[in-house]
Amino acid sequence: MKQLRLSRIAVLIAAIGFAAAPELTNIAANQAFAQESMRPEIGRIVQAAGELYKAKKYRDALSKIHEADGVGGKTVNENFTIERMRLSIASAAGDNDAVIRAAETIISANKLPGKDQLQMIQVLGNAYFKAGNYSKAAQWYNRYYSDGGTDPSLRPYLIQAMSQGGDSARAMKEINAELAADEKAGRTPSLTNLEYLANDALKRKDMATYSSALEKMVGFHGKKEYWVNLLNNIERKPGYSERLKLDLMRLKLALGQITKTADYMDMSLFAIQAGYPAEATKVIDAGYKAGLLGEGKDADRHKRLRDMANKTQDEANKSLAANETEAKAAKDGNGLVNIGFGYATSGNYDKGISMMEEGIAKGGLKNEEDAKLHLGVAYIWAGKKANAIKVLKTVRGSDGSADLARYWIIYANQK
Repeated sequence: MKQLRLSRIAVLIAAIGFAAAPELTNIAANQAFAQESMRPEIGRIVQAAGELYKAKKYRDALSKIHEADGVGGKTVNENFTIERMRLSIASAAGDNDAVIRAAETIISANKLPGKDQLQMIQVLGNAYFKAGNYSKAAQWYNRYYSDGGTDPSLRPYLIQAMSQGGDSARAMKEINAELAADEKAGRTPSLTNLEYLANDALKRKDMATYSSALEKMVGFHGKKEYWVNLLNNIERKPGYSERLKLDLMRLKLALGQITKTADYMDMSLFAIQAGYPAEATKVIDAGYKAGLLGEGKDADRHKRLRDMANKTQDEANKSLAANETEAKAAKDGNGLVNIGFGYATSGNYDKGISMMEEGIAKGGLKNEEDAKLHLGVAYIWAGKKANAIKVLKTVRGSDGSADLARYWIIYANQK
């Protein structure tokens, strides 16, 4: 199975900025941090750069401030003032390399108040991230938090930087800690963190964790592509029963994942074989409506399939009354459950649900978990969400039935 596509770098880079950088565009403001006056030759350069900045001629302003590099014998405070000006101009001009150079100099001077110093460290981490130097970005993001920074919006950048910088083990440690904290606090887990967890589990071939991550991605974020991955994965789980093939296809149909001619034909045949020809007819009709049946070289085959479903339904109708009488007289509830679900598949939800409940209460079922799963699905079809969820939560088993019940609950909540 392919890894989930991660597009978070592009998203993060698009969102990243240098908003924390103090914009000081005049000599007086810069001198507030200096202990001595700047020499006139430097002051003139800074003043001119500031005027160009105010006029939004950022490239010209950057060229002007670079002229200060040619002045020899600069004091620590003069360098500090120049680099603060360079940082503001470079941020506006979009010169990431100049931002990195200026921010590193400002941080190493250690002259800013604590809060401003933390902001500058954040700016430098962002600049390295934007440059694609993820190991350096991770270094500075970690410095930000170790020095007392608390901005939670940097966490996705830190995790991405560690992962892309080759420290995936540490990135996963951070992710797992965040996911645990989210669960404890009852918060919605980050989609990015769940994507990382899923891909890490896939690389380690930990399919249980992979499925759990996919389930949370679907449950909390509901994106269609994650439903596809989740349902494709269920058949690969140890202990999955092929008996549930039709049940899986029912959920795929509800989610719009039955999209091929072969899928419509397979599902309708499975439904006929299971004793639900009315359901088969509905599936076939949907295939015709979608233009996937009744067309092309196999059109006659599709017609024969429809005729078979209708014929099977006619034959079932002839013996339905006798079968109901027999099912009510039986010691177990199997007949009631099966006939009841047949009614539900045909759209007669109230009668079907009543018979299924009667059959489950009678007991002696060949597969009680399947019966409860089908009752829950019938409730969903009937639009009775609360009843459906109550029943589906009782489905147990390691053969896939409990998984399908949870997925139907997610579907019901999203629907």
